[in-house]
Amino acid sequence: MPAPFRRRTLIKAAGTALSALPLRGFAFTEASPVHFTHHVASGDPLADRVMLWTRLLPGDGAVRAVGCRWEIAPTAEFTTLVASGTATATPERDYTVKVDAKGLQPGQSYCYRFVAEGVTSPVGCTRTLPVGDVSQFKLGVASCSNYPQGFFHAYREMAKAELDAILHLGDYIYEYPVGEYVNPAVEQGYGRQVTPEHELLVLEDYRMRYGLYRSDPDLQAAHAAHPWITVWDDHEIMNDTWRKGAENHNEGEGDFAARVHAARQAYHEWLPIRPPAEGDQGVIYRSFQVGNLADLIMLDTRLVGRDQQLNYLRDLKPEDDVHEFLQKRLNASKRTLLGKPQEEWLARQLTASKKRGAVWQVLGQQVLMGKLSIPEIPADALASMTLSDYSRARVESAQQLAPLGLPLNLDAWDGYPAARTRLYRALLKSASNPISLAGDTHNGWAFNLADNKGKAVGVEIGTPGVTSPGLETYLPMPSTEMASLLLESSPELAAVDTAQRGWTEMTLTPEAMTSQWRFVSDVALPTYTTTTGPLMQCRAGARKLS
Repeated sequence: MPAPFRRRTLIKAAGTALSALPLRGFAFTEASPVHFTHHVASGDPLADRVMLWTRLLPGDGAVRAVGCRWEIAPTAEFTTLVASGTATATPERDYTVKVDAKGLQPGQSYCYRFVAEGVTSPVGCTRTLPVGDVSQFKLGVASCSNYPQGFFHAYREMAKAELDAILHLGDYIYEYPVGEYVNPAVEQGYGRQVTPEHELLVLEDYRMRYGLYRSDPDLQAAHAAHPWITVWDDHEIMNDTWRKGAENHNEGEGDFAARVHAARQAYHEWLPIRPPAEGDQGVIYRSFQVGNLADLIMLDTRLVGRDQQLNYLRDLKPEDDVHEFLQKRLNASKRTLLGKPQEEWLARQLTASKKRGAVWQVLGQQVLMGKLSIPEIPADALASMTLSDYSRARVESAQQLAPLGLPLNLDAWDGYPAARTRLYRALLKSASNPISLAGDTHNGWAFNLADNKGKAVGVEIGTPGVTSPGLETYLPMPSTEMASLLLESSPELAAVDTAQRGWTEMTLTPEAMTSQWRFVSDVALPTYTTTTGPLMQCRAGARKLS
């Protein structure tokens, strides 16, 4: 029997056995005692430790636990190990492996890998957080990566960049079924269809979707190149989630709490996030110290404390009194985005940061904090737009409210003004130099944040989406014209880009924060070029962009 035939037979037999296990998008190419199916990742770095992640399947197809060894070294040759240990992949955790690798030195770069039954995983790079005086810290910021909307070019660029860490501010996956909220040219022309084909409802669904996303080579490269710090937004769970429900959940889709439970479990299984003491159903807000330079404070503005969003079409009828809506609904003093426990926790974090002398307080959170009013679109421009029925109803309704100066997006902090006022009080009292980072909108934004008396509070940078379409899709007018309308209607807005996808590079020094959007030319094509947005800077002590 020819050797090539025997090899094909072996692979086919092994592949048949392996297919009984949850492959999660892994493409079987050869027989092996074990398979590292989704590369490696690291996350939640501290000064002396970092989370390591991989996924490991037994090669014989048996439903069983698989032991492995993890190793950390200063170089990719692994001639000298600085830390090592053992871990186990189990069916109960979808064969994912997560290790809190301790005993590391602050501010150091490391290589890591896993070894199981004679098979070695790909090598990843990671870095611990520094202590003491820090001259510079560089972050890559991303959000809103929808697989069937386009290629993950932004992740490829982040993998190549010199960064200390990547912040992902949510919408790492999307829960929609095949054909919904997609670019048909990408979904059908390039085969970027999601699995499962239906909307995500139960644990198996969420696990399948994460597996598909994590099979993307650009996303794998970004995970392997840098440690990640993540928070969820709504689509890791379901669209427009709040603490007791969501826009994209109805009674026919089962119990809401059970769906949230499944989404949270899959999130913790598949991302290199350090689990809280309560496990994968505990709070996700947490903080990181970057020496004396900064405190990075990650918030949950989506799930743990959010009251239900208001909606102009639902909550403000033509016959209603707008001023009553503003007073009794929108500006209600008890409306909350964070919830009282998280508000109190954040106040303590800010106080501690200022007390220890940190220069910057960076809030990594999901939704825009800056005040963004509905722009007034000229009637002739609006009439010439080609809009879907869905978009036209919302745009025309919004245009009726635009002269009143009402906020554009009630899902953001603009929909919770009393909560924002409380936050601004805390920032003015207990933060030296606050910076808000936001995702969610798919566009690039820069704000000079101010309280209701016009006092400078801090600055905000909103990052463009990795692939998800932005404002240009819903209001298809020249981006320069749209930017002018937005800047005119929103005094806090300092810069905006409504038409491009990409990521944000932010550098912190003791003297200043600098930020720049990094754009990719086209997410609908496998090839692309890159450009940059304006260079924005906030000097320490200024609390506004210069």
